[in-house]
Amino acid sequence: MKKMFIYEPAMCCETGLCGVGVDPELLRVSTVINNLKKLGYEVTRYNLTSAPMEFVKNKTVNESMKTDGTKVLPITIVEDTIVKTGKYPTNDEFFEWLGVNEQPSVEDSKEINDNCCDGGCCGGGCCC
Repeated sequence: MKKMFIYEPAMCCETGLCGVGVDPELLRVSTVINNLKKLGYEVTRYNLTSAPMEFVKNKTVNESMKTDGTKVLPITIVEDTIVKTGKYPTNDEFFEWLGVNEQPSVEDSKEINDNCCDGGCCGGGCCC
């Protein structure tokens, strides 16, 4: 099974539920990834704020950022190859690049919202 890694810009959480406004794109990505993980697919996200060493350790990501700065983020890598920069994958790209046969629902974000408000994304406090 293919592995996907997403190197994201600095932010307080990956769900987009932190702060005053909700980022629908981050919510979509979190929902898709959560559902893919339920089906057994491996998608790992690295946030520049919480995992800066991952950006340093990955030479491809490190070189991309040296050349183009943080505007290149998010960087999506599948099997050691950069497949997209500057934007998150679309739902279809997630499914295609991971070889997903059974496409998960991308509509239900309630579980992510519940996890966040149980202290999941903002270090122990409700961020919703």
